[in-house]
Amino acid sequence: MRRGLFLVFEGIDASGKSTQARRIAAMHNAHFAFEPGDSALGADLRHWLLDASLHMEPETEALLMLSDRSHHVRSVIEPNLERGRDVVLDRYFASTLAYQGYGRGVDLVDLRAATEIAIGSCLPDLTILLDIDLDVANERRARDAKDRFESADLDFHARVREGYLELADAYGDQWFIIDGSKSEQDVAAAIDDRVADLAWSHG
Repeated sequence: MRRGLFLVFEGIDASGKSTQARRIAAMHNAHFAFEPGDSALGADLRHWLLDASLHMEPETEALLMLSDRSHHVRSVIEPNLERGRDVVLDRYFASTLAYQGYGRGVDLVDLRAATEIAIGSCLPDLTILLDIDLDVANERRARDAKDRFESADLDFHARVREGYLELADAYGDQWFIIDGSKSEQDVAAAIDDRVADLAWSHG
């Protein structure tokens, strides 16, 4: 049995990635998943991670993210891929590098080493980055004061966005950047063009 296709969507908050990830998963009958929180253990970790009232050091935040990811890879992502089921994922390891590394300032060398432990050999076939201008994102963002990330200042989100762009440049053809500030229909069309030639198992 062939291994399933693994497609990841990334982007700053309010980029529209979740909408597009769900759409593509439904279109190709793929398993949709998200991080953090897509398991019983992950749901608890997500609650702690997003709760802005709970003080947390950047390193602790990163390690909780990686704990969720390690469990998610082994309990959800890899089992589906091994069964030949395609997986479309909303956020993966690049989110931790962008948010906790570039955004929070956790050492990137250490973070990459810990990420390798968390994900093993489970790498995406393609990562789609929905890049969006911070002013546009700020207009869309919910600004939930109770959410650790949505309540962060614009400088934090600027560092995260820059981190994503540097990662996209470093990974080359393994990443595809789309202007997320365009209309939902235009973004969808650009994504559809890029993924049309991927080897979907159940399309």
